[in-house]
Amino acid sequence: MPQTPQTRQNPPAMARGWCALSSLHGRIETHIERALQAAHGLSVREYSVLDVLSYQHDGDGGHLQMHQLADAVVLSQSATTRLVGRLEDRGLLSRYICPTDRRGIYTDVSEAGLRLLEEARPTNETALREALGEAAKRPELAPLVAAVEALEPSV
Repeated sequence: MPQTPQTRQNPPAMARGWCALSSLHGRIETHIERALQAAHGLSVREYSVLDVLSYQHDGDGGHLQMHQLADAVVLSQSATTRLVGRLEDRGLLSRYICPTDRRGIYTDVSEAGLRLLEEARPTNETALREALGEAAKRPELAPLVAAVEALEPSV
């Protein structure tokens, strides 16, 4: 039986909020993906992996194992392994065995990967700002855009 306007109920606020958040994420990711692909031949996920790995250091906890990288970029371990393999094939990063625990595999960004990342960062930032600007025009997304923008530390 089709619902009439009298029997139709609005979804709960939490469900509406989740849908808005999902919509915002999808819009931003699509916009950034197009910009990164066009200008640098990078996907959003590839950019994210290079970005996360670029913050590694030699001190305690300074390097990420594959499972930690997977968690950081929100991918399964198998998808992360395939992505790292593609980036390694392009000379943008390398994998190596942990010297203190031979079971641990780490990844490190190459000089070429760091150069590409530095070239791509302004593109990513511009695309993010453009996507947020467009999303802010939609009343259901504007509060989320404001929340994202509020996360930016003041300089």
